[in-house]
Parts: sequence; C-alpha cells; structure tokens
Amino acid sequence: MRSNTKNRLFVSIIGAAVLGGVFWAALRSHAQSAAAPESMTVPVVAVARVDREDLSRQVTYSAEFRPYLEVVLHAKVSGFVKDMNVDFGDKVKAGELLATIEVPELNDELNSAIAAEAKAEADYTNANLIYTRLQSVNKAHPNLVAEQDLDTAAANAQEASAAIAAAKADVGKYKTLVSYTQITAPFDGVVTHRYADPGALIQAGTSSDTQSLPLVRVSDNYLLRLDFPVDVDYVQDVHVGDPVQVHVESLGNRTFSGTISRFTYDITDDTRTMITEIEVPNPSLEIIPGMYCTADLTVEDHKNALAIPAEAVVAGETPTVYVVNKDDQIEERPVQLGLETPNKYEVLSGLQEGDLVLIGNHSEIQSGEKVQPKIVQLTMRGGE
Repeated sequence: MRSNTKNRLFVSIIGAAVLGGVFWAALRSHAQSAAAPESMTVPVVAVARVDREDLSRQVTYSAEFRPYLEVVLHAKVSGFVKDMNVDFGDKVKAGELLATIEVPELNDELNSAIAAEAKAEADYTNANLIYTRLQSVNKAHPNLVAEQDLDTAAANAQEASAAIAAAKADVGKYKTLVSYTQITAPFDGVVTHRYADPGALIQAGTSSDTQSLPLVRVSDNYLLRLDFPVDVDYVQDVHVGDPVQVHVESLGNRTFSGTISRFTYDITDDTRTMITEIEVPNPSLEIIPGMYCTADLTVEDHKNALAIPAEAVVAGETPTVYVVNKDDQIEERPVQLGLETPNKYEVLSGLQEGDLVLIGNHSEIQSGEKVQPKIVQLTMRGGE
C-alpha cells in the first residue's frame, strides 16, 4: 500500500517536470519569435535621383593687373625744363599741362619766320601791282608793252606768291615746335613716375643717336587690363563675353565678375597657351596695377547632362554605382563617366534619368540586399 503511494508520487513529480520543461520551451520559442522581426528590419539607405543638369568645369589662372593705357612722355624739342606741374601720384585730365620746356631760340626763329612771311607778302603785292599795270597799259595801247615784259612780270608775281606759301609753312613749323614745349596729358590718368626736375636739360625724343631723358609716365588706371594664358586644351571654350570670376586676395579676398573682352587668336609655341583679356573698371583706383589675382574661367560646359553625385561612384578600373532597383534591392552597375566637376559626374552610359543611386558608405551594403531608399537633396550643383 505504501509502495503504491510512493509510485504515484514519483509519477506526479516526473509529470510536473515534463510540463514545466514544455512550458519553458514554449516561452522561449515565443520570445525568440517576438524578437525575430526586430533583427530582420530593412535598412534605410540614402539615395540620390539621377537627374539632368548643366555641368561645367572651372580652371584657375594667375594674372596681374596692368593699366589699360600707359605712356612715357618725352619732349619733342631739346631744351631746359622750365616748369614741372605734376609729381607722381597726381591725377590728371586729358590736355592738362604737365611740364614746360624752355627753348629761347625757337621764339627767335618763329619771329624771323613771321617777318619773312610779311616780306613775302609785300614782295607779292609789289610784283602783282607791276604785272597788273602792264596788263592795263597793254590793253589800252596794244603792242606798247613788249610781250616778254608781260611774261616776266607774271612770273615775278607767281614767284612772290610761292614765297608767301613757303613763309607761311615756316611760320607753321615754328609754331608747332613752340607748341611742343608744352607737355600735356594725352588721356585721363595718374602720373606714376616723374623723371625730370626744373633746370634739367632734355634732348629731343626724336633723336636716334641720344638717350633722351623722359619727363613723366602717365597711366590710365581707371580701366585696367587683366591678361591670363589659357591652355591650348581649353581655347575652344573661350568666347568674347564669357564670364570670368576674379579673386583678389590683397583686397581682403574680394571677388567680382568680369567678361572676356578679347583674345589673341594665337597660341604661343613655347607655352602652348593663348592670351585672353578682360577689362576691369577701376573708378575709385582701388586696384593698383601690379596686383596679383586669380581668374576662374568656366570650360567644358555640358548642357542638360545626365548627372550623379561624386559620392555615388565606386572608384576602380571600371567605375560602378549601387542602384536601388524597382524591387528596392541593391544592384551594382558599371557606368561610363564623362565630365567631372568638384561634386558631380556626367554619366554617359549605365544609368537612366530617374534611377536611384546609393550615396555615402558602400561597405555595409551588398548586391541583392533589400533596402528602404531615402532620397537626399544635395544643395551643391555640378557647376559650383
């Protein structure tokens, strides 16, 4: 009797243990099934839409400002500097008197030429009067005046008339030489150098056998030239009116826009470059000729190009991109790239407009993996 009771107790204990194990297994299975969806969550990836836009490159050249016009003024007559009315740094207007050369003998020669002109006019008056009188006598009394006397009187009048013309020419010449003693500014500008002081002996600038001393140098700094050499690879992209960004570090990193004014249509043999120029207005004379700057020229301008962000490209012998296909799966595709800008690539083949390309870290994603794409709008554009 006691033995049966013990057996029943043992069976009960064994049954309770089995039921407990089954219950624990059920709880564990439920916990695992509840955690499973969390571990199988689809990753969210950043993508960009393949779109069309204008792409271009910018090349940077070093350049130096120089005056639009610049001339060193010499005297055209020899003499002493009587007055110097300007010094370097002075702003001058076109026609303004800068210096005066003293040449006393020129005034004497001018006075002599004026006197010679007066004598020639008197001689002509006398010769013409004689000829006129002989003509009158000959008309009143034919054959009274010899034909030879008439011819001689006519020749004398013509000779006197020619002498007047020669005398007037001499007067004009000496007046011109006297005017050369007044040195004036040929255009609005700034005196950038003064070479002579009052009392200095100046040789005529037209003399080829002497080193004549100049007087002043005048520069038009109100309008500047900016020349830069464009590489032969980009000369086809240079057109009059094209914009150029100019950066002047010495003016507090100032940047302004200019346009191409002209270019040489000639490639230099030794440097394989073409000189290109823009005109820079400088009304306040803020920019000093000789300042250095950089000029950014836009080249290889591709309109309506198929473009992707640079971050989307996986570099290699054959560049590839990761595309999120219509099934939201990662697909690796080889692409052919064209123009490269600082933040965009032109795509020649391998993608279509509207495709979604993965950007950012590619190492955590594999081909065939299912993802949740999130489009990211990039603020930087291909030409910037």
